Amino acid sequence: MLETQEEFKAKVADIQSQSWYKNPIGFGIARVDRGQLNSDKILQATYPVVNWNENFGSAAVFMDAFKEAGVTVDTSKSEVVLDITDDFVANCIKSFNPYIEEANGEAHKNVQLILNLSALPRELGLSADDFKVVFVFEDANALSVEAAYLKLNALSTGKAPLRSLNLNGIFGLLHNVAWEGNNPIELDWLRANELTLKLTGKYPNIDAVDKFPRFLQHVIPADNTRILDTAKVRFGAQLAAGTTVMPGAAYINFNAGTEGSVMVEGRISSSAVVGAGSDVGGGASILGVLSGTDGVPVSIGENTLLGANSCTGTAIGDSCILDAGVTILPGTKITLSEKAVSAIAEANPEKEIKVLMRGMDFQGVNGVHFRQNSVNGQVIAMRSTREVKLNADLH
Repeated sequence: MLETQEEFKAKVADIQSQSWYKNPIGFGIARVDRGQLNSDKILQATYPVVNWNENFGSAAVFMDAFKEAGVTVDTSKSEVVLDITDDFVANCIKSFNPYIEEANGEAHKNVQLILNLSALPRELGLSADDFKVVFVFEDANALSVEAAYLKLNALSTGKAPLRSLNLNGIFGLLHNVAWEGNNPIELDWLRANELTLKLTGKYPNIDAVDKFPRFLQHVIPADNTRILDTAKVRFGAQLAAGTTVMPGAAYINFNAGTEGSVMVEGRISSSAVVGAGSDVGGGASILGVLSGTDGVPVSIGENTLLGANSCTGTAIGDSCILDAGVTILPGTKITLSEKAVSAIAEANPEKEIKVLMRGMDFQGVNGVHFRQNSVNGQVIAMRSTREVKLNADLH
């Protein structure tokens, strides 16, 4: 049993100096939901504490606790998922002892987590099989549902920047399940028990069938963030403080989101990012990498307005306006008057501005107003003279 914080720091330094040890990029303890029919199928992994490029002292304690319990942590692998044991918890408590008295609130959350695990009441019916310790050592393709959920958590909690993590193959890992609130139900179990459930009036009220849970099932947003319909934000999305997501046509997919206070009344597809102070108007669509963007993730700049039912599949800069109903794709031809060329070039001296450009040519070009000529249908661009400013009272 360690008695002082100095002893703790010395032990951590000793663990980290050993040849087998490696700092993980992410780790955490997850409660897992298993299939009701197939208990080997992990339907969901819930992390009370997400560690991403941080808290390496706790990571060292966790790994050493397994080693002392006779369990090998193979740090040469890209990820490791281990079952929790009583010995693991007891060994962690011995190492964390110097911090137990001050573990409260935001302080020492990993210590709090271990203490809570050790004190779980038996009547909950939980066993060691319900909990896993997950280490991610390399940002490779996830190999387990638990690791996939840890990465999605890192994105949704803002621990990892949007578009910074390898999510390849994640759809193949996650199981398509029926969601009753935050409870995932195996579809095969529903089929096997449909008759009895319906005859007895116990058929569940299914909110959705999807591989991903909803954002609010795992994340507590900032106080000034509003999500008016839980179905509108998928887990793995990232919402900066001050974001408002309205009902109706609004939607934010995983690995997409906002970088500041943003009004969202349209669709932000996977991999798309919207800058602070921008307004995604009613029914507006920002395309994802699989829907017309040539595989290039779309970024919308700060203080930019996407008008109602507009559509963009290419990057748009700061302080821009895309009129209602206008579509800008990478190959869309956009015409500019000589006056517009001069005015936009003056605001963007490092960019080449011409009388005929494509949508992709406007990447990083600020202060542009995209419109459609109502006579000939051409998409045109001019210098924006209108300030896009969100209502501070709403964000």
